Amino acid sequence: MLTSLAQRLNIERNRRFVGRTHELELFQRAIALSELPFYVLHVFGPGGVGKTSLIRQFAQICEIYKIQKYSVEARNIEATPESFLNSLRLVMELPDTESPLQVLGSRNQRTVILIDTYETLVSLDEWLREEFLPQLPENTLIVFAGRNPLSSPWRSDAGWQALIRILPLRNLTPEESHAYLTKRDIPVTQHSSILNFTHGHPLALSLVADVFAQGREISFQSESALDVVKTLLERFLQEVPTPAHRMALEACAVVRLTTEALLSQMLLPQLLKMEAQVTPTVEEGNGGDIPDVHELFEWLRRLSFLESGQLGLFPHDLARSVLISDLRWRNPDFYAELHNRARAYYVKRLQQTQGQEKHRVLFDYMFLHRDNPAIRPSFTWGEQSSFLTDSLRETDKTALLEIVAQHEGEESAKIAAHWLNRQPQNVLVFRSPQQLAGFAIMVELHHAVIEDLSVDPGAIASWQYLQNYAPLRPHEGATIFRFWMARDTYQAVSPIQSLIFINFVQYYQKTLDLAYTFLPCAEPDAWAAMFAYADLKRLPQVDFTVGGRHYGVYGHDWRVVSPTAWQKLLAQREIDATVEAPPESQMSEALLVLSQPEFTEAVRDALRHFTRFDALHQNSLLRSRLVEEQVTNKASISDRIAALQTLVKQAAESLQSSPRDEKLYRAIYQTYLNPAPTQEQAAELLDLPFSTYRRHLKAGMTRITEILWLEETS
Repeated sequence: MLTSLAQRLNIERNRRFVGRTHELELFQRAIALSELPFYVLHVFGPGGVGKTSLIRQFAQICEIYKIQKYSVEARNIEATPESFLNSLRLVMELPDTESPLQVLGSRNQRTVILIDTYETLVSLDEWLREEFLPQLPENTLIVFAGRNPLSSPWRSDAGWQALIRILPLRNLTPEESHAYLTKRDIPVTQHSSILNFTHGHPLALSLVADVFAQGREISFQSESALDVVKTLLERFLQEVPTPAHRMALEACAVVRLTTEALLSQMLLPQLLKMEAQVTPTVEEGNGGDIPDVHELFEWLRRLSFLESGQLGLFPHDLARSVLISDLRWRNPDFYAELHNRARAYYVKRLQQTQGQEKHRVLFDYMFLHRDNPAIRPSFTWGEQSSFLTDSLRETDKTALLEIVAQHEGEESAKIAAHWLNRQPQNVLVFRSPQQLAGFAIMVELHHAVIEDLSVDPGAIASWQYLQNYAPLRPHEGATIFRFWMARDTYQAVSPIQSLIFINFVQYYQKTLDLAYTFLPCAEPDAWAAMFAYADLKRLPQVDFTVGGRHYGVYGHDWRVVSPTAWQKLLAQREIDATVEAPPESQMSEALLVLSQPEFTEAVRDALRHFTRFDALHQNSLLRSRLVEEQVTNKASISDRIAALQTLVKQAAESLQSSPRDEKLYRAIYQTYLNPAPTQEQAAELLDLPFSTYRRHLKAGMTRITEILWLEETS
């Protein structure tokens, strides 16, 4: 017998269908029972996730079990009772005079009604729930498939709660995705990059497979899959009412978790601007009202591809990737602006929070860097709320040392035991509800005596580097993040590793007078891209070996790039998704870390040559952080000299605020800022004996140096 086109379609659909084992088994068990366990099965999920394909599989199962089924495509009917009943009458092949409800009620056999695209019947929802469905016989199963969860009246009604089964449809698992790509004859070498882009989204997998079908020699790169992105975006944005709603969706894609407060921070300036441009009139009836932030947030909550987490809303991974890809291409300025506003919100929140809440805000802050390929694979981006950051307890020591011995050997465990006893206050412990999940031991080198350092090859190597290349100045400190690991995954990317790095960032921010940090790694090359992005310098001179295991070390001089300057540097890199492994900061290579005597001499030289532009060219303060933070990265030597003159002048003028120091300012002014021909003449202008004048001048130089030194080292 010849195969019909419909049969051929079913064969191909079945051949390419993968996964959904749980959903299929649930449906099959239900229709096979003598009494239905539920009467409404609601399947929902975002566009392209495979709802229609699943509905077709349900129909196939009905045919296998010889159960009568009727399929209704809701998008093809009007959302009225009459249109719905007419559509059902057509698929049941009934004459116009017969009622579908009466015919269904008169039958004793099991019947399944499959309704796809249910979101288009939203205005019919109450009628179906209150009038149509209650008239159906108990042998009828209704399957709704749509984008959105059922409305609250379904969920709040005690009767319907007992008669409904809800099936949220998610992306395919990695195993199912691999199976699909294999069925589509996609080379295995391409599977990983495709899964990284699609996250198992069925439509995305299908579209990428189509791209391959058009050209077998291509190598899939998400950046080049513009047609795929365009198609997916059309699916996700089918029901965006206004430009304001689209902006809300884009803002939600930029940040890890969206709250109403954060959405307000990100959108309110733009909404106010839009409101000022729109002047609707009642006569025009153009619906020009701009929705407020609360309305936009509530709309986001109802979207099928957004989920409500414990702390806010977040889109599915593929939806986020597609929205970001489109926004960066279509409106890069608005993309940057959303980042800037989110960053400002997090900076403010960091000043208001403590403990676990601060960790969460820091993690949200780090999420802004997720689009960069140097950062994305180096963090786990889900919620970390299941882990508690705690201090060391005496009962933790045995378990902690066992973890060190397991991953680094007994010799390292002995070194860890030494630091647990010497600096227990510098240990962070990360706990899951069941056990100690990981830890970090931070050794403050400046608080350790040489006998302590000599016990540890890692600590002594860091200390020797400081002595040879970056000596600490008075009151400055240096820390080596000596041990850091998760119980099960050691230093590999994991929720614990991500939490450890967040705590390191917090340490940079809160530790006063921090000059240098060292970060040893068991596999330093694996972290090269991320640490280069974060302005950590590879220090082969500090590498060390313990128990036959080699450790590579990265470091950062916080006197060269302060936490504030570091934050600005990362903000520049944050929105550049093309940077895979940025070079070490040019700022780091240009700046000098001056000792206090060197700094004092440089300030005196700047004062002596204050009015001689040519003589200031060689002043070492031009390469200090003091001047660097006053100019842009591309500042010329003339800009740096002008900045130095301004700093010196401001420091001198600040002496006028104190009656005791005002006389010192006058001596400085007549000698350096607006100099007399000679110091003798300067003393005469000030009406001072020369010895008194010299004493004031010396004291003034000392006070200006103190003021500038405080700015340099604070």
